[in-house]
Amino acid sequence: MEQRIGANSKPLEGAGFDPAFIPGLTSPASAEPEDAAPEDAAPEAAEAKAAEAAEAGAEEAGAKAVEPEAGDAADDDEEEPSEGPAFEAADRRARIVADATGVRLALDEEKCEFRWEEIGAVETEAPRFGKRFTITVHTPDRRWYPIEIEATSRSRFKEWEEQLDAVLDAYFDDGADASEDDDTDTDAE
Repeated sequence: MEQRIGANSKPLEGAGFDPAFIPGLTSPASAEPEDAAPEDAAPEAAEAKAAEAAEAGAEEAGAKAVEPEAGDAADDDEEEPSEGPAFEAADRRARIVADATGVRLALDEEKCEFRWEEIGAVETEAPRFGKRFTITVHTPDRRWYPIEIEATSRSRFKEWEEQLDAVLDAYFDDGADASEDDDTDTDAE
């Protein structure tokens, strides 16, 4: 009778053990370009490439110097607050901003932005206990994006809800106006 020494089971495969098992989950290994010089290449070739990069950088800087007003104006427009109401709440990790352009959520380094046309609903939830205020943005394609903001005190919840309601009343079109217009047209006939 023969006995095998060692494990009888074959190694497990799958996403739990190898993240590369799912395509697209990890970035593929980047192949070096064919024209890349080997590491032992002459230092003159490296210096030539550095000089070309410096020239290209100087040309880009010259192009930027020609039109500083246009670039600065675009940056100012993005950072400048709008005329209407705006809502902003943040803690050490999370941030939400709602204004005329839409709703922007940020958690650590992850960010997402929704225009008002892309939003199906905005839901708020104040917890019974604790100080984490939850705001959830729902999209028409049945996806939702919640974010929790830690308040300094529970009294901030009411203030935040009032500010967010003012922004939603000003900018969010939920389609209720169109259905009311249809109802008044049928009543008039």
